[in-house]
Amino acid sequence: MTTPFHHEPGSPTGPVPPPQCPAHGMGTGPGGLRRLYGPEAEADPAGLYEKLRAEHGTVAPVLMHGDVPAWLVLGHSENLHMTRTPSQFSRDSRRWRALQEGTVASDHPLAPVFTWQPVCSFAEGAEHERLRGAVTDSMARIDTRGVRRHINRYSNRLVNDFCREGRAELVSQFAERLPMMVMCAIIGMPEEYNDRLVQAARDMTRGSETAVASNAYVIGALDRLVRRRREAPAEDFATWLVEHPAGLTDKEVSEHLRVVLIVAYETTTNLIANVLRMVLTDPRFRARLSGGHMTVPEAVEQTLWDEPPFTSILGRWAVGDTELGGQQIKAGDALIVGIAPANTDPVVRPDLTASMEGNRAHMAFSSGPHECPGQDIGRAIADVGVDALLMRLPDLELSVDESKLSWTGNFVSRHLVDLPASFAPSPQQEIDAEPLPAVSRSRSQADWEVSSPAAPRRGPVAVPAAARTAEPYAAPGEGAVIPAQRSGPTKIWRAVVRWWNGH
Repeated sequence: MTTPFHHEPGSPTGPVPPPQCPAHGMGTGPGGLRRLYGPEAEADPAGLYEKLRAEHGTVAPVLMHGDVPAWLVLGHSENLHMTRTPSQFSRDSRRWRALQEGTVASDHPLAPVFTWQPVCSFAEGAEHERLRGAVTDSMARIDTRGVRRHINRYSNRLVNDFCREGRAELVSQFAERLPMMVMCAIIGMPEEYNDRLVQAARDMTRGSETAVASNAYVIGALDRLVRRRREAPAEDFATWLVEHPAGLTDKEVSEHLRVVLIVAYETTTNLIANVLRMVLTDPRFRARLSGGHMTVPEAVEQTLWDEPPFTSILGRWAVGDTELGGQQIKAGDALIVGIAPANTDPVVRPDLTASMEGNRAHMAFSSGPHECPGQDIGRAIADVGVDALLMRLPDLELSVDESKLSWTGNFVSRHLVDLPASFAPSPQQEIDAEPLPAVSRSRSQADWEVSSPAAPRRGPVAVPAAARTAEPYAAPGEGAVIPAQRSGPTKIWRAVVRWWNGH
């Protein structure tokens, strides 16, 4: 199915409304192309993906902020091909024809996302290997057990702030704060942690009018850190980048710290919020956790399928004229990695209600040479953090009707605005308690894992050959099980558990 762009950069087919015009809130723009921004797209992104899939197939022409055209890749196998074939689809945004022609300004709301920087996520070939090697080597030096102690300590510190109140807003009081506290400790800038840093990190990827200023604030903090580490090395991620044999410049170190900090923060914040929402709103989900039939890491993986932290990523840029999903892609075209639509591709998931337990073929962390190198850190923060919260407050309940929950964001990510919860007030606890022991699953992931006794499988989920090889999610040995709820009819919960397990 071929759908050529009707609105090429620099060649509008009709009047384009000014940025603040109400017409920008409409679902379609010049050439009848659907917008990935605005009230309609933000209110029902899943519905928008399905409309695009029905109209165009697995690759659809869309409009980004300012009605800048791009291709949104919806198919699972098409996303895998694009992300694994840098010779055809490059990460170097300087190839973007819209930038070369000047139709995308440097102050575009998404500039912090697409502006080229001297970092591995924009590099290819030997330069990518040099820069990414510095990042992965430095990550390998992280004391994973120490990081898990940080996560557990900070989680308990945050819970202590509201445990006596009997109520909390879990997004602003927990999900938004824990990842930044942990990442500041890992990178080596705990003294920079404050509310402004949290707000700036959230604002940078939203396509807001203040995104550029927020980006500058974060870069300023990281530049100060790099200067300190050149003068006074320490046992932290920033120092290891500064001292790496790859010989990164101060600018390269600062920009890589920015990428690691923001990507890890954004993804983990959304992941924690989404896992907690599922635990509090889905009775099957909560019952399986309560009965020990699902572990927190397994809950995290299911959430990565259903509510990935990043819904899409800008982007890839066509190296030359090519074809993808039946569409004719021109050299310099921008393409968007469609993470959320790929995870709901009917070829991969014909039944969206089926459990994806044990299946890691999702696109939550992208794929190919630019797959997220810090995904295990994000998983660990979510695993330990959610587990610590539920262990402290096992009777946690949503305090508003689920229909009252709302989201905000843009096509890059979708943020849960708030998650008000109630629980029985409890006393504060010692924050330096030792975290739960890691359980090995593979040599590369062992130290990051937090797991519970393996739950009985309900049967495998078929994934086509084009999908990534699924890594079995079975963790032997003892671990942490979410305790039974202190409130609610026990017999009803047990009945739900039996029903969910097919008895």
